[in-house]
Amino acid sequence: MAVIPCGSTWVAQWGTRPQMMSRASATSKTPAFQASPTNSSGSLGAQSSSLFSHNSLQGLFNARSFQLSRIHRGARFTVRAETDYYAVLGVSRNASKAEIKSAYRKLARSWHPDVNKEPGAEQKFKELSNAYEVLSDDEKRPLYDKYGEAGVKGAGMGGMGDFSNPFDLFESLFEGMGGMGGRSGSRSRAVDGQDEYYNLVLNFKDAIFGIEKEIEVTRLESCGTCNGSGSKPGTKATKCSTCGGQGQVVQSARTPLGVFQQVMTCSSCNGAGEISTPCATCSGDGRVRKTKRISLKVPAGVDSGSRLRVRSEGNAGKQGGSPGDLFVIIDVLPDPVLKRDDTNILYTCKVSYIDAILGTTVKVPTVEGMVELKIPAGTQPNTTLVMAKKGVPLLNKNNMRGDQLVRVQVEIPKRVSGDEKKLIEELSNLSKGKTATSKR
Repeated sequence: MAVIPCGSTWVAQWGTRPQMMSRASATSKTPAFQASPTNSSGSLGAQSSSLFSHNSLQGLFNARSFQLSRIHRGARFTVRAETDYYAVLGVSRNASKAEIKSAYRKLARSWHPDVNKEPGAEQKFKELSNAYEVLSDDEKRPLYDKYGEAGVKGAGMGGMGDFSNPFDLFESLFEGMGGMGGRSGSRSRAVDGQDEYYNLVLNFKDAIFGIEKEIEVTRLESCGTCNGSGSKPGTKATKCSTCGGQGQVVQSARTPLGVFQQVMTCSSCNGAGEISTPCATCSGDGRVRKTKRISLKVPAGVDSGSRLRVRSEGNAGKQGGSPGDLFVIIDVLPDPVLKRDDTNILYTCKVSYIDAILGTTVKVPTVEGMVELKIPAGTQPNTTLVMAKKGVPLLNKNNMRGDQLVRVQVEIPKRVSGDEKKLIEELSNLSKGKTATSKR
């Protein structure tokens, strides 16, 4: 393997007979190189390949900290310089553990997100914690010094995230000093309760005017036997020996390209960081499922799909976590006569053609009962009459209401009696006479 410096970028060529040709990058003005294998089968699988050569790898990683962006047979790839943990903490490469610890304590205090509200403060705090965790570890630091960041995260595996919870690391160093912003060592173990959902069916008028209902919900509540701790009364939880109370373990695997590490939830304590004798009532969960009756006030104006939120009436949290909320989903039954359109009520009224001509008064149903409505003389078919403020109250604004819109449907008979026909013909002749007179 050959390593060729090109400014701040290094290019590696695998195989015994590298061929180099300059090629402009589409995304950068910095020149790059293209590496070509010596045969069609690919030099990565050849016996003469230096892929698993320890000396070549050591030479590559000793030069600088790198992350391989891509490796494809016969394809170009670049190696980028990564984070310098010593520079992050502002210490020299031969700094002692005491100097590293002192530098971290000073910087972590000023960048802690509970104190520093600047954008990016939390990300900077995590970078400081990652750097300290590596440089303060007697096993990780030599790997970092020798192979760079790839040695502790796994070569080519950048972006795997933090090594552990940075806030737990911070608390372990500042234990007994009050912490920062009221955080405690159990911060990562507290789990907020999940929200609970309930479907409530209402009739048409109850949804319009509102109603008080008593509903039964089944949810997780804090166990009364162990007071939510999950431990058998009279016993005391002990720190998990597998994860050392962190709730997480790091699994490592050595490869020719470095050490691959993966952070996983501790299987011994399920992430709690403690081992205890489980409570017989809740089986160690700290919560039991119970049914509770809740008085619910449904406001006027709700409709199908409306959601009512009842705070802290959802499932209880674990290890001191906040309870969830209760969401009530409204489903409104339709009315056989009246239709709803947002805050308006729609109704179709049928009148005879004679009443439409002469005018009349009819009774129409509303959400408040039967109400008389005047049909003006000469009303045309499909005319819409407005009954002001007979509609639906605006949600949370009971002093404002929609209207009831009455569509007038004029009925014309298909058959008429002989006397009716004579009268209609006379009416028609009178109409023709008026028309002829008006034209003169």
